[in-house]
Amino acid sequence: MKKFEGYMRGINLGGWLSQCAEYSEKHYSSFITESDIKTISEWGLDHVRLPIDYNVIEDEDGLPLGNGYKHIDDCVEWCEKYGLNLILDLHKTKGFSFNNNPEDNVMFDSPELQERFTSLWINIASRYGKRSNIAFELLNEIVEKDSSRWNALVSKTISEIRTFAPDTKIIIGGIQWNSVHTLALLDIPEDKNIVYNFHFYEPFIFTHQLAPWQPLLVDKTIRYPGNMEEYRKVSKEISCFGSGLYNTETMGAGFMEKLIAEAVEAAANANVPLYCGEYGVIDRAEISDTAIWFEDIHSVFEKYDIARAAWTYKGIDFGISGEHYSQQISRIIQSL
Repeated sequence: MKKFEGYMRGINLGGWLSQCAEYSEKHYSSFITESDIKTISEWGLDHVRLPIDYNVIEDEDGLPLGNGYKHIDDCVEWCEKYGLNLILDLHKTKGFSFNNNPEDNVMFDSPELQERFTSLWINIASRYGKRSNIAFELLNEIVEKDSSRWNALVSKTISEIRTFAPDTKIIIGGIQWNSVHTLALLDIPEDKNIVYNFHFYEPFIFTHQLAPWQPLLVDKTIRYPGNMEEYRKVSKEISCFGSGLYNTETMGAGFMEKLIAEAVEAAANANVPLYCGEYGVIDRAEISDTAIWFEDIHSVFEKYDIARAAWTYKGIDFGISGEHYSQQISRIIQSL
């Protein structure tokens, strides 16, 4: 399988220009600074993935916001200074959000909003398309159930981007929240600079335990690797989050490898590199278990030459630079 050279070991900058505690200049100017990029470089990583919400860089009429783009420019400059590559990930666009609220997801029923999505990418590509250290990720975690509508929008948008960025790597994920199970539904690309993307948070019962935004898990705790029967029991109790639990008899790297095999096969069939744009463990899990989880997923990534970016550097419940992770931070960094 092809390798995504220059993007093999990275981390997300979630919560800075996307999923913000507050969308304000005060937040943008302080949440991530040059010193953070320097730290990431010193960890030995080769890139950062920068999630961006559309409202940071364009107004409600779709006009560019210079102040928003300035923060992307700062990140570009810092990454160049410290030898890091950069992925610009459109995390949210007008009429679409991965949270799956019906009122937030009308783009695929609206030609006008699809046109606005493409126009936003034209703006981004015209600004950054000539930079060799930048890749583009079209849209985060598609919740659409119809792969044909996503494939059509991908094809149109890539065609427009190529006018301004003929050689830039473009990252696309499958439907149903970048599931490993849906990469095979993507159209085989004719473009030689496409990368397939999936996200991995399995076993979800472990990585999202006690998450306040997950009502089924808000009072659930579980150890890793623990006992597979316990995972099956909890999954059955809540009638959810059982993906892959019957593929193997023990929890661990073998469980992960069985699930990820679908993504590996899809990328190999399409002759494209494979990228895991998000993976991580909530800061409510036992930290020693979290370190083991990172070591296990790292072993699978290394076995199949899968590029990746951990979720996330700072804050928003998964930030590995936070106090919760401090006792195991060196071990975790080695497993990124």
